[in-house]
Amino acid sequence: MWKRDKMKIAYISTAEIPSTRANSLQVMKVCQALGQLGEDVRLYLPGGAVVEWEKLSETYGLEERFPILRFTSRPLFKRIDFAFRAVSQARRDSIDLVYTRVPWAALIARARGMKTVLEMHDLPTGRFGPMVYRRYLRQRTPGLIVYITAALKEVIDRATGVEAKPGEFMISPDGVDLARYEQLPDPHQARATLGLPENFTALYAGGFYPGRGLESLEPLAQAFPQVQFLWVGGTPEQVAHWQARLDASNIKNVTLTGYVANSRLPLYQAAAEVLLMPYSQSFGGSGGGNIARVSSPLKLFEYLASGRAILASDLPVLREVLSDQTASFYQPEDFTDLCQKFSQLISDQPMRKRLGESARESAQAYDWKSRMAEILKIIHTFPIK
Repeated sequence: MWKRDKMKIAYISTAEIPSTRANSLQVMKVCQALGQLGEDVRLYLPGGAVVEWEKLSETYGLEERFPILRFTSRPLFKRIDFAFRAVSQARRDSIDLVYTRVPWAALIARARGMKTVLEMHDLPTGRFGPMVYRRYLRQRTPGLIVYITAALKEVIDRATGVEAKPGEFMISPDGVDLARYEQLPDPHQARATLGLPENFTALYAGGFYPGRGLESLEPLAQAFPQVQFLWVGGTPEQVAHWQARLDASNIKNVTLTGYVANSRLPLYQAAAEVLLMPYSQSFGGSGGGNIARVSSPLKLFEYLASGRAILASDLPVLREVLSDQTASFYQPEDFTDLCQKFSQLISDQPMRKRLGESARESAQAYDWKSRMAEILKIIHTFPIK
């Protein structure tokens, strides 16, 4: 068994940091949680400018410091050269565990006899992706695969023709930094703090990519002019595009905030009576592709922790976390049903209160620290080097 002293962990990531993308937020929250659990964690990234910790702390809502090392990488090699350099440095640093979302890094580390965790958020991609994934599973050195949803594991099993065996994998949804959601103000106080109008408010937070639901929120705002809508997120170009569309349709009850740092996001979510997750049957992430069948959206867990009523499209993957006790559901891409369920939430304050309280209680199971503690519990069963 592992000695239960401090482990040296290298998180190898190709995420752009800092950025507004969810994958970079997830990486930083995982690193922070590992540090909060008392482990010696460091983050290995492809080359780039050194960023002051204060900026990273504000962008990602971080309290726990951890070192960040950067390595050169040439675009020609599709980050494979980075994976080799990062794993080689991990060996020189006498790392106990390599944690990564990069299949190449996981394979290289495990092939070199290093204990490894590969966290999967999508199907293996690229020309060699499935082959690298299969070879990772065949290594003898102890390794673990973490799938963010049960649906994702099923899809990967079918696509690659191999299955991780019991003891080699776990299903672990994404999480939330619960400390940032303690003692949130009520909607009226939050709106006053943010300088927002004192109206019933519905909020969407997240990416402005196709299929995320803005196409249905635009007519929803038009159908409910008495409601204030907050759209939080988007690049400057996306915000400008949607503002022009709203102006052309003379829709005046939508406020586009643009990007809001994670450290301030809970206050915006607290300002709403209803939190919206209007996903379509098909939607992509920042890297493209369709992730509707397998996604574990970070905002889902933030919404739960906010303690507000959630209105979500009824997708099976969201049902892995949400239930009729924690959210109201409507049929995806059915605007009539969306309007009916939204109208019900507006008029039924006891229902909103009941859903919000159940959501907040449910969120306790998804704290980042608890998530990473469960993953490390399995790692500690691996044999000593």
